[in-house]
Amino acid sequence: MNASAAGQPLPVVVIGAGPIGLAAAAHLLERGIEPLVLEAGPSAGTAVRGWAHVRLFSPWAEVVDPAAEKLLAPTGWARPDGAAYPSGGDWAKRYLQPLADVLGERVRYDSRVTGVARAGRDRIVDSGRDEQPFTVHVEFADGREERVLARAVVDASGTWPTPNPLGANGLPALGERAAADRISYRVPDLRDPAVRERYAGRRTAVVGTGASAFTALAQLADLAEAESGTHAVWVLRRGITGSTYGGGEADQLPARGALGLRAKKAVDVGHASALTGFRTAAVETDGERLVLVAEDGRRSEPVDRVVVLTGLRPDLSFLSEVRLGLDDRLQAPTALAPLIDPNQHSCGTVYPHGASELSHPEKDVYLVGMKSYGRAPTFLAMTGYEQVRSVAAALAGDHEAAARVELTLPETGVCGGAGLFDAPEAAQDSGCCSATPTEPQLITLGTTAPGSSRSTTAGGC
Repeated sequence: MNASAAGQPLPVVVIGAGPIGLAAAAHLLERGIEPLVLEAGPSAGTAVRGWAHVRLFSPWAEVVDPAAEKLLAPTGWARPDGAAYPSGGDWAKRYLQPLADVLGERVRYDSRVTGVARAGRDRIVDSGRDEQPFTVHVEFADGREERVLARAVVDASGTWPTPNPLGANGLPALGERAAADRISYRVPDLRDPAVRERYAGRRTAVVGTGASAFTALAQLADLAEAESGTHAVWVLRRGITGSTYGGGEADQLPARGALGLRAKKAVDVGHASALTGFRTAAVETDGERLVLVAEDGRRSEPVDRVVVLTGLRPDLSFLSEVRLGLDDRLQAPTALAPLIDPNQHSCGTVYPHGASELSHPEKDVYLVGMKSYGRAPTFLAMTGYEQVRSVAAALAGDHEAAARVELTLPETGVCGGAGLFDAPEAAQDSGCCSATPTEPQLITLGTTAPGSSRSTTAGGC
């Protein structure tokens, strides 16, 4: 057991040294609370480095946390141009790693959290539960194991390691595992010659309708212009409507809008063909190629590779001994889920939220960042920074600050949620979002958003 057990104040364990985890550490320090960041990978922003070649929608001004910047300023750190858009690699190299370096020994790498529990209490035991510290089980790269005591746990481990499968029912399609050598769950980095060779002159099925799918389509279209025979088959579970390509010029995140337009162009000029209303049930082999089979029996044309970009999901396995309150659909905190549920909340904006919405039956456990969104896809970094600011305030006992936040999120300019299953195209394309920027509002967390209600009407904002 670690040295914190010997009369020293216990740290708050932060799981994950990504942008939200490191911001959480900065906010905790600002509140006089000692953090200990446990990162499974070998460096800061391990997940971000996994998509180093992908450019963010948000400019530098929106992806640098204020508390983190205060820590960096005395080191001579130069803030990047706020109007420029970093790639994942830029974000990790120019911001996340310098921030982790400032935090020093408070960040421990190659430290994978394998379990969280109350010391001496499994999830069944009520007696004296809240008075016990947390015990966090850690496994190191060399196989050693350790237990770390903590006063609270902030899980910012994200969802990157657990992508959704190809199967439309949330399970791997029949044959998906057997074809794993020709299926990828990441946007391919076509700058890498070895990766480029796998896609050049070949047919690739791109499954998904979000920003990652747009990115893959746009990049494959660029490759098609340089390498004849390159073609993308875009597999969509719904039909193509006016909202399929996102907000376009109406999107307040211009880079996101432009990406959707690039995907549209890829289809319009013939570098990609669309296979709509296609819910994959199986993967079959056709010689050296793969064929996707839909639930209704339709078959795709043979393709050489499949890129599955159907979203991500949280890994909750190491939290099995703490009492979480999670929505049964999204796997997000129950109070947060109605605000982000893509079945109901179709807009790009999300009402600001903090410690109250992120709390669980287990006191002093918080899921933050992408992890807090469960399976919902609409997370923005600035939302996560507000989350951890509020959580740090709550852990410091400043409940007034924890319950208040001033945050304006950019609108998508178009409804982009999952919508109703097999809803008519007209219903899927009904507009509900305004592209007009809203003025910043002082909001008390845990109350209803001004001018709106938390109803469960499909398509409501």
